[in-house]
Amino acid sequence: MLLSPKFKRNFRRVLPVALIWLIFGAVFVLIEKGLLADSTEYPATGTTYDFWASFPRVVIGSFIGGLLIGSIEVFFLNRLFRRQRFGVKLIFKTFIYVILICTFLIFLGLAINSAILGLPMNDPSVKKNVAYFVIDFAFWSTAIYIGIIVLVSLFVLEMGDNLGQGVLKNFITGKYHNPIEETRIFMFLDMKSSTTIAEHLGHVKYFKLLRAYYATMTNAVVRSSGEVYQYVGDEIVLSWTLRNGLRNQNCIRCFFNIKKQFRKRAAWFEKNFGVVPDFKAGYHFGDVTTGEIGEVKKEILFTGDVLNTTARIQSLCNTYNADLLISEKLLSPLKLPENRYTVTNMGEQELRGKDLKVRLFSIEEKRS
Repeated sequence: MLLSPKFKRNFRRVLPVALIWLIFGAVFVLIEKGLLADSTEYPATGTTYDFWASFPRVVIGSFIGGLLIGSIEVFFLNRLFRRQRFGVKLIFKTFIYVILICTFLIFLGLAINSAILGLPMNDPSVKKNVAYFVIDFAFWSTAIYIGIIVLVSLFVLEMGDNLGQGVLKNFITGKYHNPIEETRIFMFLDMKSSTTIAEHLGHVKYFKLLRAYYATMTNAVVRSSGEVYQYVGDEIVLSWTLRNGLRNQNCIRCFFNIKKQFRKRAAWFEKNFGVVPDFKAGYHFGDVTTGEIGEVKKEILFTGDVLNTTARIQSLCNTYNADLLISEKLLSPLKLPENRYTVTNMGEQELRGKDLKVRLFSIEEKRS
């Protein structure tokens, strides 16, 4: 069964959290071994200590705990704090997770002591043992350590979201530390009549429109395996590896799925801004050199003629009164199904600053 791009993206977001917990779990056991040395029991509780039995249990448990925390964060809690400031989100969510984990540890302590003593969980003896556990320094030092793990995990997730899909991973792994050549598909998508809309709404409300405008596109971009390369005012530049972009015509489906999202939210945009944004897009593909650039602020940069060409193709949408223009070079390997799309040959066009002419096509989706 093929996994959806959205599931893959969410899994790639959860997995680093699980790995962080695994690493911190391993570090915890190693520090514990260093402190206890050759001791065979915990000084505070007198419980038997065995490093070789403890290590796999803690590491595996930490990894599973990381998967659970990461899943809760990605699929639920992150949405509740989506509009909060970066620092506020980190502090409040860390506090929530630590409370939940400490509560779980207390209930776990009740269950374990109940089993050991052969008494119900609400028995005074069981509660007394757990109370000693809660007021012990070992419990609170563990709670603080867990808080640090949660904070680091959330920081990595938030930075990943802020930098963009895969960008943080590429920085960490150094994939583009030395420039490499790769083949990529690009889409330049620009809002129609943006200047008029901005003048009508004013700067602050127009900015709110832009925020909603780009948020509305998110699901379609994720589902198509697209990567956001740049936001340039009212223009967004999306990129695909050649394989991801051609698979199931992902790059083209992305555009029409964005259209569908705006049709669904048309009434909301009309109510809040008095206008439903429309847009046009240009497509092309080719070789680019990709690498890290910058000293004060680092970015992963694409350079190559394909970007200039795509931008010029998009600029011709108004000339041809087309919502989507694509180069013949990209259209050919896409193999668009005739029952779904109408493709119109717009002829050869000499692009500004280019010696060679490019044959362009417009694409429209057939309504079922």
